[in-house]
Amino acid sequence: MNQALVDGMWTYLKAGLAMDVDTLDRLYDPEFENVRVDESGQTVSLTKAQFMARFRALREQGERVGESIDDVTFPATTDFGDHAAIVMRRVQDGTPALYTFIWRMEEGRPTTILRELTFDKDISYLVKMVQATADA
Repeated sequence: MNQALVDGMWTYLKAGLAMDVDTLDRLYDPEFENVRVDESGQTVSLTKAQFMARFRALREQGERVGESIDDVTFPATTDFGDHAAIVMRRVQDGTPALYTFIWRMEEGRPTTILRELTFDKDISYLVKMVQATADA
């Protein structure tokens, strides 16, 4: 287990919980992409700009992205060259959710999040939101 990667994830998760958009902006790589897939096979890809716009809008509305990170575990990490991956597991509404984060690494330390690969039960709401934004 790459402890530096685990520590980087805790920094990221705590920033998200606190809606610290400056830290999130620093942690997301300029090439960041979030790829979400659900049980029915729907897929949505979100860029850093889309992610940051959503975080800023939520913060401005006084909302948060979650209440706790107490359910988070990290079952696996793997390093490959100047990148590393970490699997995150959490339980949302009684259903386990798995995420894989790909980090850029420098001198064995995580620097920025390049990709987040997420498997969700249903992303219909997200598909509609992305389509509405594209149509606007």
